Amino acid sequence: MQPLIQKIHIEQDSSFACRTYRTPNFETNWHMHEEYELILITEGNGTALIGDYVGNYNTGDIFFLSGNLPHWFRKAHHKMIGSAIVVHFTKQFWGETFLSLPELKTINQLLTGPNNGIQLNKNLRAKIAKDLIALEKLTGFNSITQLLQSLYSISTSKEITIITSNFSLTSSSKENSVIEKIFEYSLKNYLKHITLEEVAALAEMSIPTFCRFFKKNIKKSYFDFLQELRIGHACKLLQASNDNIIDICYNSGYNSWAHFSKQFKKIKQVTPSQYRKQFKAIA
Repeated sequence: MQPLIQKIHIEQDSSFACRTYRTPNFETNWHMHEEYELILITEGNGTALIGDYVGNYNTGDIFFLSGNLPHWFRKAHHKMIGSAIVVHFTKQFWGETFLSLPELKTINQLLTGPNNGIQLNKNLRAKIAKDLIALEKLTGFNSITQLLQSLYSISTSKEITIITSNFSLTSSSKENSVIEKIFEYSLKNYLKHITLEEVAALAEMSIPTFCRFFKKNIKKSYFDFLQELRIGHACKLLQASNDNIIDICYNSGYNSWAHFSKQFKKIKQVTPSQYRKQFKAIA
């Protein structure tokens, strides 16, 4: 799949962009751009599709994305307000040799390493959130040093989660509308029973062809993608309610407790009850 190629506008007197995107400008479909992206979600929540990663995003979350990594932050409800402070920059905006300085080794590794999707956690997230809020108001030399300090903090911290690594695209632009259609359909219907026959017909492909097509582009099977959407929904229910876990199982698109429990532990590495306890302890 070749996502929409987005052109990032950078002012003539700046070497990078830092601005707030708020509904309706927050809404973009599956897209990519050559610039690196550092994004702080300031309003809204929903599903993040980043390379081969599928997960929830919430207000306060921060993601660092490498250039040409396709992504989509889709709101949980179309009437919700979505907003984010977003920094866009190219690796070259400092010049050809600046990042080769030994003092910038960790930043260079962050920008050139295999981990092209990162989520920030804990104290690092709080620090970078303050940095980005301040950065949006800065200009000139102070803006450069602020961005450099933020990248250094990320590159030297252990409070990160690698969400996608070594992701690359293999398809042509004409397949973009097909995958958009599959994403849209899945995000609207994942709590219902979906068959391969349905999605293959939507893609106007045979079932074997569709399975190969999806695996080639998203680096996982369609049913793995669907399970991640459902488990993500279950996580939101576990966080936001005190509902019985068995009820959450059935309200997340599953009709078997055993299957739900197995899939949850496979994806989250803990049981649903352990996940809830961990979240409550953090909160």
